[in-house]
Amino acid sequence: MNHHHPAAGSRILALDPGEARIGVAISDDLGMFAHPRPAIAGRDRRAALRAIASLVDAEHVSEIVVGLPVSLSGEHGPQARAVEAFVADLRAAVRVPVRTADERLTSAQAARQAPAAARRRDGTLDSLAAALLLQSLLDTRRGAR
Repeated sequence: MNHHHPAAGSRILALDPGEARIGVAISDDLGMFAHPRPAIAGRDRRAALRAIASLVDAEHVSEIVVGLPVSLSGEHGPQARAVEAFVADLRAAVRVPVRTADERLTSAQAARQAPAAARRRDGTLDSLAAALLLQSLLDTRRGAR
């Protein structure tokens, strides 16, 4: 399978893990657009991993991308280390490749794009951040500017 052009019918799942919730977005079959999905409760790690694994099966996901909160200076602080531990657990729970992507600006960008969502505590913002991360990846893979 060509790494840059996912096969038709395969989708990419993007996750933006936070303390309370995991933002979720999924690409369309053509790998053109990222669509936010309802966030997954993140406090119970095992339940969250089960929910992600069933989403992978139900949506025919071929790859998972997890937003890694690297500091602006490029350091891996406590948040990034927590996400790396989550990624290790996720790799053990699913049968598709899991990679990380720098998401240092997506949460702030999501809050700017959707100030009303930023005030809610229902995971809308987390999933919007995941969608922004995924859309950026899809655009890069297509060579769009």
